Amino acid sequence: MSSDAITAAPTALDHPAPAPGEEQAAHGLGTSLPQAEARAKTEGTFPYASDLWAEGLLWAALLRSPHAHARIVSVDTSAAAAMPGVRAVVTAADVPGAATYGRRVADRPVFADGLVRHHGEAIAAVAADHPDTARLAAAAIHVEYEILEPVTDPEKAFTAEALHPDGNLIRHIPLRFGDPEATGEVVVEGLYRIGRQDPAPIGAEAGLAVPRPDGGVEIYTASTDPHTDRDLAAACFGLPPEQVKVVVTGVPGATGDREDPGFQIPLGLLALRTGCPVKLTATREESFLGHSHRHPTLLRYRHHADADGRLVKVEAQVLLDAGAYADSSSESLAAAVAFACGPYVVPHAFVEGWAVRTNNPPSGHVRGEGAMQVCAAYEAQMDKLAAKLGLDPAELRMRNVMATGDILPTGQTVTCPAPVAELLAAVSDFPLPPLPKDIPEEDWLLPGGPEGAGEPGAVRRGVGYALGMVHMLGAEGTDEVSTATVRVQDGVATVICSAVDTGSGFSTLARQIVQETLGIDEVHVAPVDTDQPPAGPAAHGRHTWVSGGAVERAAKMVRTQLLQPLAHKFGMSTELLQITDGKITSYDGVLSTTVTEALDGKELWATAQCRPHPTEPLDDAGQGDAFVGLAFCAIRAVVDVDIELGAVRVVEMAVAQDVGRVLNPAQLATRIEAGITQGVGAALTENLRTTRGLVRHPDFTGYALPTSLDAPDIRIVKLVEERDVVAPFGAKAASAVPVVTSPAAVASAVRAATGRPVNRLPIRPQAAVAAPNS
Repeated sequence: MSSDAITAAPTALDHPAPAPGEEQAAHGLGTSLPQAEARAKTEGTFPYASDLWAEGLLWAALLRSPHAHARIVSVDTSAAAAMPGVRAVVTAADVPGAATYGRRVADRPVFADGLVRHHGEAIAAVAADHPDTARLAAAAIHVEYEILEPVTDPEKAFTAEALHPDGNLIRHIPLRFGDPEATGEVVVEGLYRIGRQDPAPIGAEAGLAVPRPDGGVEIYTASTDPHTDRDLAAACFGLPPEQVKVVVTGVPGATGDREDPGFQIPLGLLALRTGCPVKLTATREESFLGHSHRHPTLLRYRHHADADGRLVKVEAQVLLDAGAYADSSSESLAAAVAFACGPYVVPHAFVEGWAVRTNNPPSGHVRGEGAMQVCAAYEAQMDKLAAKLGLDPAELRMRNVMATGDILPTGQTVTCPAPVAELLAAVSDFPLPPLPKDIPEEDWLLPGGPEGAGEPGAVRRGVGYALGMVHMLGAEGTDEVSTATVRVQDGVATVICSAVDTGSGFSTLARQIVQETLGIDEVHVAPVDTDQPPAGPAAHGRHTWVSGGAVERAAKMVRTQLLQPLAHKFGMSTELLQITDGKITSYDGVLSTTVTEALDGKELWATAQCRPHPTEPLDDAGQGDAFVGLAFCAIRAVVDVDIELGAVRVVEMAVAQDVGRVLNPAQLATRIEAGITQGVGAALTENLRTTRGLVRHPDFTGYALPTSLDAPDIRIVKLVEERDVVAPFGAKAASAVPVVTSPAAVASAVRAATGRPVNRLPIRPQAAVAAPNS
């Protein structure tokens, strides 16, 4: 079937320039150019993946395991296949190609074959002519299980029976840095637990698969990494990659892997089996059960310091619960181990890190993975150390902060700007919000909300600090590369790049780059599909750096094509010409013309790549130049805590961030605010709870996301623009580091208010009740 029959998909990621009068006069880098699709999303007219439609459409449904660990004795699909309206039923036996897939390790089966390893694992898929028929048919499939004892404690995974042919241990990193015999005069220890945060995409995860006349298939979905998804699917279909096309459509935003390939692949199989388009829209329960979550983590720490509070040695153990399959756990563990000491100078560090398989829900890429968990632990240790030494928590941190030229515990020298002291000073010096006694009682929002049950006399205020860091781009030898084409025709520029805008603002940035480089107002960003060269996944600020860099290089090549005839005519080099506000002028004023006149109906285009300098894997001692660049953040949290009920209200978050260069002020502020709000959710409410591996309440009633009433007053007190010379534009990733830092800051503030250790996230009410005599 032709893709022309698909409705909604062709316009989903087409980013036209705003209509006349809608766009501010200023454009280019450094301006707050609005996102082209913002109005459509606000008005509800933006076509999401769940809006897709095609002629002759069938509907899909998945049968998922109700058990966390079980042996599959038999699967009987006869009743489902016999139901009127059912067109196909597929199981593990029907997968023509690779039976397993995975973005980093191909260890996850398309359908469980012989063994179920987590609650919600796919067993079979059905295609029918009505969604209700498909769901009823899936429910009619009879599976006989032999229920097995689940392994849900990651500490027991080391000695438990192997859950997978590859074993339970995914990766072990022993980091060794400095003298193991070094000791400090003051020692503090702690045990910390971080819960399972879900990416919780508000938009439904959905997709449409359409068979092609050549025997291939096209998959329309909100993918964040279309080329990888295509390659995984093609391997499972037993097809060459050129016969599988992924079209990115209707991405509502992502804080992790937006779509689970685990339902894209069954969709394609059903489309190939039936010869018809097949659509699947996941329920909220399916999303919670199927896609990856933040790694639950157990951390043990011991900090050594001298009498003045300067760190001497950090010892740590970090255990990541990967769930049933490996996914990105190796990458997450590398970040956790490398950043286990935080943005502090530590002469001696010894960290043991493990990622293990269990029968818990799968873990994978969620913004700030690995770094967020260790930040909560090392900042708790800094609070303990400050209390033991009788020092102000901010002062203790200031005595230990990292700067450019210092060395990470991995042995890598910090060559990028690292203005950590400046960030900490900015939030420390920022005025505190007024105390409740200075606010009329009717205007004072008690912990628990406007109808909170607490009494004003039971409320205490706490102030806490946290410093966080993240890496940008991939790590440990990942080949980071992106390709972009810029085409100019009839005075309109088009950017062709398969970088998916998941809310990072890449499509807006691409328009700004071309506007500034070529002086052309009307810039379009073409829809994304796998017919374009790959740009890689939308993670770690990659597209701002790598894809933005590719767009800039292509635009500069087009600029040279535009200016060369003029430069030749006037006997000067193109470097002596400049483009400003749509006009081309020479340094001496002899030449002055418009871009439109210079184009004169020409079609110009260029394709370019951007590839940052290579990195290397960590060695057997956890040493190596594993990261391209780093970004830093400081946050001061102010909280009100009802010490009788344990209710916590985050009053204010003051943030200072190392951003390299501000490319779009409004967009940057939005990214920071969203990251902090996500971090507040991880600190106080977000935890996908399980019992013996079974997910409890997989819905937005049982899983509490922060709402607008929970969002604190966010004060961006300083943005340090010290450009990273190796990054295009000098800019740094903006959204991950506030997610990493804010949970630790909230926990620090609750500690200050209650006197409790607060060693678990999210913070439970019983942990926020004041300690005796505090």
